[in-house]
Amino acid sequence: MLPHRLRPALAALLLAGAAAAHAQVETSGIKYADSAEVRGSKLVLNGAGTRYKIVRVYTAGLYLPRKAQGTDEVLAMPGAKRISITMLRDIDSAELGKLFARGMEDNMDRAQFSKLVPGVMRMSQIFSDYKQLKAGETFMIDWVPGTGAVLTVRGTALPEPFKEPEFFNALLRIWLGNNPADWKLKDALLGKPAG
Repeated sequence: MLPHRLRPALAALLLAGAAAAHAQVETSGIKYADSAEVRGSKLVLNGAGTRYKIVRVYTAGLYLPRKAQGTDEVLAMPGAKRISITMLRDIDSAELGKLFARGMEDNMDRAQFSKLVPGVMRMSQIFSDYKQLKAGETFMIDWVPGTGAVLTVRGTALPEPFKEPEFFNALLRIWLGNNPADWKLKDALLGKPAG
């Protein structure tokens, strides 16, 4: 049995451990857990931030098998990965699909991009089918080794994955490439302190 004088210290340690097990990062009021699981693979939150385009548009969280600080390291890392997006305002889904296609194109050379056009068109069509994403709604893109990129919108995974690793990496370049959608968001996703 533990002496009375040590019980408060043990209780504090247990509470700290429980809090650490459920640690979160909050950005623009949206909470991202410090870990996630993708098809049995445990991932850690690499970073999270907010996309601004005059106003706040969405938040994003990047989950990886281990922490990384550079785009090349993220893209080359084997294993499952996840980018999770939560809308901060209502947006026309077709517009979002076009912005993603443009973001991919802006971060690739023309020959690379042309190979991915069928996947880009399919993704744009998927977003168009949803008509609108409302503030508070989430979608995720998971890279599942051996399966491909799985898009989950409003909690429903779409049945047909995007099989090419190049397609998932092209999506990640929207936020992590040389011409990212938002430089501050890029730094946040790479776990760099706000400057």
